[in-house]
Amino acid sequence: MNHASEAAASETPLLFGRIFDGRGGARAIGWDKAQDWQPAEPSEVLWLHICRNREGVQHWLEADLGVPEPTAELLTSDLTRPRAFREGDALVGTLRGINFNPGAQPEDMISMQFWCDGRRLVTLRRHPLQTPREVLALLDRGDGPSDAGAAITLLAELLIARMGHSIVGMNEILDDLEHDDPEENAERMLGQISTIRRNCLSLKRHMAPQHEALEQISRDAPAWFEDHDRREIAESIARLRRYLDDIDISKESALVLQDEIRARSLASSEHATYMLTIVAGIFLPLGFLTGLLGINVGGMPGMDDPDAFWAVVALCTLLFVVLIVVFRRLRWL
Repeated sequence: MNHASEAAASETPLLFGRIFDGRGGARAIGWDKAQDWQPAEPSEVLWLHICRNREGVQHWLEADLGVPEPTAELLTSDLTRPRAFREGDALVGTLRGINFNPGAQPEDMISMQFWCDGRRLVTLRRHPLQTPREVLALLDRGDGPSDAGAAITLLAELLIARMGHSIVGMNEILDDLEHDDPEENAERMLGQISTIRRNCLSLKRHMAPQHEALEQISRDAPAWFEDHDRREIAESIARLRRYLDDIDISKESALVLQDEIRARSLASSEHATYMLTIVAGIFLPLGFLTGLLGINVGGMPGMDDPDAFWAVVALCTLLFVVLIVVFRRLRWL
């Protein structure tokens, strides 16, 4: 799409539009021409990618596409739990992908709704999503999907693949943490592990319903959703299951590593406390003896004897040695 078309599209809900040629390529189409579009060839499919929070989208869905009002509300609402269902000859669904926009966290998810009757595919989003642009780039190179079913399966596959990249990234961080020194970096490591555990919980919460949505597509899609599309969806479902298992493994690994770091920190603290207790046990009798001999009252023995100081030093040394021997026999040292 040229700059003039992009500028025109920015004034309408349309982000971009393409007409599939049935051979992996596509040509651009603007918002105005898309309103009364009819396929010139049996293999043509219209794809419109729309910003759903712009004005007039719900009315356009109802008036121009004949989408029932509850479905149009679903396609434009912020209730974006992944789901899919068949409505007559149309397939309706909501999928989620990782938010890779600047400043976003990996566990932040972006939803993409879609509606398709086999001839017209409408995808809707609120925040920028990279996956539709990837499919657009493939179409513009002539390597894209040839029909609506292939487009839906490719979009789902790319959304799931991006989730996989995020999971791999978390596992790499866990691998690095396992080789880090918990005694020097315990606080930083615990912070990173807590973040990974939160990410795992968030991804699991969003990806589990997406698994159900893909199964619903595979099971209930209309006839225009061909057998090879169902096989591709089945592959995406299998991959998503593996990712869900990987999330569980990452979560458990993070928990084990967190417990290990805390156990080491606790053991180090207990050892330090133990050593302080031993030192106190050794010097407490010595402190008592020197304190007793240091009271400033009359009648203290040795006050007039110049050798009394060395006698006290010898007594303290002997007491120190006796305490060390006793502690060793008690296996306190």
